[in-house]
Amino acid sequence: MFTKVYEKGKELIKENYKFLLSLVLLFVFFFYELPFVIYRPGGTIDLSSRVNVENGYETEGTLSMSYVSMMKGNIPFVLASFIIPNWDLVESKSITLENESVDESIERDHLFLEEGLDNAIISAYTLAEKEINIKNIYHVVTYIAKEAETDLKLGDIILNINGKEFKELIDLQKYVNSLHKNDEVTFTVLRSDKEITCHAKLYEIENTLKVGIQIINKYEYETDPKVTIETKTSESGSSGGLMTALSIYNALTESDITKGRKIVGTGTIDIEGIVGEIGGIKYKLLGAEKANAEIFLCPLENYAEAKDVKEKNKLKLELIPVETLKEAVEVLQK
Repeated sequence: MFTKVYEKGKELIKENYKFLLSLVLLFVFFFYELPFVIYRPGGTIDLSSRVNVENGYETEGTLSMSYVSMMKGNIPFVLASFIIPNWDLVESKSITLENESVDESIERDHLFLEEGLDNAIISAYTLAEKEINIKNIYHVVTYIAKEAETDLKLGDIILNINGKEFKELIDLQKYVNSLHKNDEVTFTVLRSDKEITCHAKLYEIENTLKVGIQIINKYEYETDPKVTIETKTSESGSSGGLMTALSIYNALTESDITKGRKIVGTGTIDIEGIVGEIGGIKYKLLGAEKANAEIFLCPLENYAEAKDVKEKNKLKLELIPVETLKEAVEVLQK
């Protein structure tokens, strides 16, 4: 019985091998990923449709964040990047940290998005002098170094270390440096909503003790008025922080800083309202121009590159560098 099935299958393959080979080649052509990604001009997101402040003030114009479009490097897209202007081919390893895959890099960027939203809310409520009560601060693992000897994972929320809780990252770092090389540290973490115990062995680099992880803050807070921010699963990164903070601030205050204009921008933000450098300014600026933006706000660190892109592509929008949320508000109010 088996012999008959085998012979029939072999005969079927012989008769249709060209068709089957074509299917395999088509599959490889469209789905096999080369070690590259493609960056291209993105678009803009009107934050009035995402940011909802309870009983917030209306806006006449728009405040939008710009984004970069990134595609994984399958063969058709890689070939297209040699033809289409401003489709740039980049090695995958250049966008990831050491010991990190592209998927892990994307997951890390999702964590940075959450951090950016927290920072935007805290900085906007502080500047607008509205009530915000920070109830707790958690520390989230965003990267694990190659040298680390640990069973911690990306996304773990650290509740305590050796039974000790730390609100500020600097206090956590001081505690780690009070220990000794090769000491084993016990972490209590929240992973997938379950509390578990993890361990790490301390090692030394340049007279500093390391666990081998990078951490960001995650905040638990209450605001008055209440605010909610909608995001999509495809979105990641912290570069929308500045514009999100501006949108929240504008909804909290009576004076409309848009003055009917179409304002687009980019930049990270911290809880103190400091605007930070971002990547992909070229693609964000080109996307903003395509969306007919009148004003583009960018971090001061990105201004020189953005100015070159504007001049090279003869963009019409007004380019304004800012260093803080307060400065961005004052510039727009003028």
